Amino acid sequence: MRAFAMGLLCLMASAGTTFAAEADENVPAKPAVPNIYLDLRTTYATIPAGTLGLGFGNNSLSAALEALAARRGVALPNGLPAAKSIAVDLPLTVDVSDRVSLYAGVSGSTTDIGGGWTPFDITSWNIGVQADLYQQNGGRIPTITLQSTLTQSVPNEPGMTTSFNNILEFDYALDEDETRGWLAGMQYTHTDIAIQFASIRPNNILYAGGYYQWPSNWKFTGRLGVQSFGGAQLGGRTLAEPFTQPILRLDLDRMDDNDNRLFGITAQIAWMPKPSYQLTLRTPLYAVRN
Repeated sequence: MRAFAMGLLCLMASAGTTFAAEADENVPAKPAVPNIYLDLRTTYATIPAGTLGLGFGNNSLSAALEALAARRGVALPNGLPAAKSIAVDLPLTVDVSDRVSLYAGVSGSTTDIGGGWTPFDITSWNIGVQADLYQQNGGRIPTITLQSTLTQSVPNEPGMTTSFNNILEFDYALDEDETRGWLAGMQYTHTDIAIQFASIRPNNILYAGGYYQWPSNWKFTGRLGVQSFGGAQLGGRTLAEPFTQPILRLDLDRMDDNDNRLFGITAQIAWMPKPSYQLTLRTPLYAVRN
């Protein structure tokens, strides 16, 4: 937690340095108030037996299944069951600049593991930062973006999990307006579980892809990669088997003229090794939009 907080402070300090440099270069002034919005995301997912809700940045699904398993008492010792989950993420997001965004919020979910849907509960909270470490701006070096998120399941009881999710992405634009280009990146997720003699090993994703944005401001992005999970154990018994399998994510977003997202839909298929399907609707609610 201390290392994560120090990372946030370093990135915020870097953002301040960027502002000063831009002022010295007489760049036109930024809006006095940054973008502020509730980045509402609603996700439906199917999760095969013997695994967690893994994939691109969906820690809330894992937290929901882990918290449910801990509350049920029998699910963790006997292995993780097949599940269906509906999760709602509510991170309040502030675009500090065109380089840095800060966010924090809660996630709630309802899960069906074969006996009907559970009541909708708050299952985790999260805090994070997304920052462009370097921007291409017409050059030959791609934009480099780092996103780091800390997620903790609730309530604070045996079975509670704390996840650190980091995504490093390289974006090489093929035109000056950055409406088409190539992507490559990696995601690393480390999870601690508050049960004695229990462990969840790291999850890694390596991927490549591309994007195209039409003049109508509809944007399509595709990512294809390989996901490698080290498995989960409790007292020497296997809860989730390790695997290395492909993963596919497709995004369709409606943007405005300033590249603010107005609406988005994401479809994901992750083989674990059985396929897990996930559909996410992204509907930002803006308090301030520049």
